[in-house]
Amino acid sequence: MTLSYRPGDSLAHRLDPRSKLGFQVAFALAAFAHTTPRGLLALTAVVGGVLGASGLSAREALAEYRFVFPFLLASPLFSAATLGPPWVRWSAGFDTLLASYRVVLVLLVSAAYLRTTPVRDSRAAIQRLVPGRVGRLLGTGVGFVFRFLPVLQADLRRIRDASAARLGDQRGLVARMRLVGVSGLARALSRADRFALALRARCFAWNPTLPPLSFSRADLPVVAASVALLAWAAV
Repeated sequence: MTLSYRPGDSLAHRLDPRSKLGFQVAFALAAFAHTTPRGLLALTAVVGGVLGASGLSAREALAEYRFVFPFLLASPLFSAATLGPPWVRWSAGFDTLLASYRVVLVLLVSAAYLRTTPVRDSRAAIQRLVPGRVGRLLGTGVGFVFRFLPVLQADLRRIRDASAARLGDQRGLVARMRLVGVSGLARALSRADRFALALRARCFAWNPTLPPLSFSRADLPVVAASVALLAWAAV
């Protein structure tokens, strides 16, 4: 199941996207400033509250980000290994393991944002936070990525399933990676051409009428939490 926006009535759905973006930034800064067992334990509790407020299960979010886990798990092994005595540096591997877990927490918070925020609201929030042509460019790019990435993920999933149906799963790992990679790249280029044609056919505008945004009382705790995380990161 592709991780994308779903309408709902959770607390996170009712929040202004600007407050959610600010919380993500503050959380990431706190995670990078306190990559310790105690700090990550506190941030894990925060992530649990974020997932509960968004109605998103940790299992579903982790399943969508499973492609990054091999890299996150391999990093501590490479950091701990050495070419000479003592051959294994446990402290370096443990520090890298904490850094990998920090990345997982940041991804879970991002997943909650994607599930509860429409693409047009994200674009509107970015263009209001960053004025001028730079803001329009960033907002447009984010909107394109949020719309295009789930389609590419679905294409890769269909290519993999089609290969397995033709006994492609019995090939070697390198052959399977080559097949999925080449086919996925060809599909991505084809979709990019059709996407550009669709934009021209619809008279794409750099400055469209964006949805109105407004803060509410529900945003106050989120803003306060963002300020607290920023203060904690600065300590």
